[in-house]
Amino acid sequence: MTVRDPGGVTDETTEPAEPAASPAEGPYEVSPGVYKRLTTGLGGFTMAMLACVVLAGLVVLIAPRDGEERLPTADYAGHLFALRSDAPYRPYAPEGLPAAWRPTSSRLSGLGEKGPVAWHLGMVTPSDEYAALEQSNERPVGEYLWRMTNSRDALGPQQVAGQTWQRYYRKDKDQRSLVRTLPDLTLVVTGTASYEELAVLAASLKPQAKGGAIPATSPTS
Repeated sequence: MTVRDPGGVTDETTEPAEPAASPAEGPYEVSPGVYKRLTTGLGGFTMAMLACVVLAGLVVLIAPRDGEERLPTADYAGHLFALRSDAPYRPYAPEGLPAAWRPTSSRLSGLGEKGPVAWHLGMVTPSDEYAALEQSNERPVGEYLWRMTNSRDALGPQQVAGQTWQRYYRKDKDQRSLVRTLPDLTLVVTGTASYEELAVLAASLKPQAKGGAIPATSPTS
């Protein structure tokens, strides 16, 4: 007769199970199906794009840099010739500026028309700031000065090469200006350059005779 244990406990002992074998060390093997998914279709495209991005980043890091973009030098000889020949006033132009001054823009408007004639000459200064010569026979003078200087109130006079110029300043634009008003012409030198550099440009301005040879339009070395 067999007697059963009410608690469900038997006299039999259970041998402990052997521990599971640890996976063998070494390189992981990728099944052909997984490899195909990684190298083709969307997975392959993504990996190729990542490789291109990494390569492009390396090229940018190791590529030599030439510095900031340089504005092209402008040749304003044609505009100056036209002004000297046909302007209703005697124009002014810079002469003898050091080589570090570089013209970058020139615009001539109104020539051959009934309205005012204006000439703009933009330059880069030795301190890499901006300076411009603006001149016109526009009347009334006040409106022209407001557009060129962005200010209506002069700060006071400044002597430049024996001539009296008026200072203007627009704080929010960091714009300084020197203004000289002649009977038939208004001269403005303006920009982000200091008053000292603007004075150098103003001092270089010389009245141009009609006809004759055009002075050098490139700064001297």
